[in-house]
Amino acid sequence: MKTRDILTMALIGALALAIARPAAAQTPPIPVSTSCPPLLQHRFDRLQDEKPQSLCQYSGKVVLVVNTASFCGFTKQYEGLEALYARYQSQGLVVLGFPANDFGSQEPGNNQAIADFCENTFGVKFPMFSKTSVVGRDTNPLYRQLAEKTGDHPRWNFHKYLIGRDGQTVRSYASGVDPKNPAFVRDIEKFLSVKL
Repeated sequence: MKTRDILTMALIGALALAIARPAAAQTPPIPVSTSCPPLLQHRFDRLQDEKPQSLCQYSGKVVLVVNTASFCGFTKQYEGLEALYARYQSQGLVVLGFPANDFGSQEPGNNQAIADFCENTFGVKFPMFSKTSVVGRDTNPLYRQLAEKTGDHPRWNFHKYLIGRDGQTVRSYASGVDPKNPAFVRDIEKFLSVKL
């Protein structure tokens, strides 16, 4: 028998065996979450311990995103942001703080110094993330998407973005809009009233 014939028979035998035997169990692919909107499909390190956190955990909530700074004329807004979080958290509001040193170098400290300041000065309990950049070449991906979606990027510390439960509806608010501003609070309540 020629070598070519032996190889052909071996190939035919292997094919017959593969057809006769059930396929080996394969590991199913990890399902892609359709419940997390693209705007929240980001990970950031938590401010206090730098452990990675997925923003997908806030899917279905009303999310208020704020770029913060410890030494700004608007820093006292921490108090109002914490009050909003305490008042509306049970209804589905979450406030997310992103310390940034982009404006006036008003957030010069490291993550631990920022965390200590927020907790000791204002009793901040809403989620805060590691120091980041919210404008310019190094803008983090969430802020890049928020600016694209609204056509408005932060011009100073404590700029606010309000994201609806659907993860699609976004409104932008300038730094001077105080968290206690009645019109701003009404917008939050309106967003909270929308159920998925």
